[in-house]
Amino acid sequence: MTLAAMSDLRCRFGAAQQPFQPVLTVAKKALQETGKLTIVALGSSTTAGAGASADDKSYPIVLQAELQRRLPAAEIKVINKGIGGQSAYDMLLRMEPDVIDEKPSIVIWQTVVNDAIRHVGEEKLAKILRKGITKVQAAGIDMVLMDLQWLPRDDRYPRYDDYRTVLTKTAEELGVSVFPRYAMMKNWARAKQFTPEEIVGMDGLHTIDASYRCLAVRLADGIVSALTGAKPDLAESPKSTN
Repeated sequence: MTLAAMSDLRCRFGAAQQPFQPVLTVAKKALQETGKLTIVALGSSTTAGAGASADDKSYPIVLQAELQRRLPAAEIKVINKGIGGQSAYDMLLRMEPDVIDEKPSIVIWQTVVNDAIRHVGEEKLAKILRKGITKVQAAGIDMVLMDLQWLPRDDRYPRYDDYRTVLTKTAEELGVSVFPRYAMMKNWARAKQFTPEEIVGMDGLHTIDASYRCLAVRLADGIVSALTGAKPDLAESPKSTN
């Protein structure tokens, strides 16, 4: 087994406890009929790649490579529309030009972290998320909402979990799949499959290379499974060292 494959197994630690099983009916049909899969990654610093050592280490670029490797007959395109520091409202304003006009079959919306840090208001956030989701759904695009990241000290932001709840409840109300990033990252930290420095950067906030790759691997696992039924091999995932 290659070093890369062994690293990817670390990414899948705890996958059975934090499953990502998105419903991607639009994308599945598009892939079957056209052989193409276009994804827009909409978000803030995590999507833009803040903290990565190079542009090609950002999760959207790694995700495109992973999907192309696993779906070699398909034409895969992942478009990075991440802008660091943006709120959910900032991204709502970009939903038409940066998402819908690109005509993707999937949008991965990474948001809410900056709203939680700035405490914009939970009711206000819920309204913004609903508007964004319904706009995308009305355009016939599959939506995946990315949960907030795990932070070593999220107690710095007293309402962090409340804002996470807004995201998950809104997604549930509107039938949107959620990528369980928070639970995944927290599990990696507790299981000691990675060093703390591999999960979150020195600023205690931004993702770095190993975490970006793992996000892409786990996203690809769920997307490919939803589109083709193929399952990643979880049996060889490393056990906890606790």
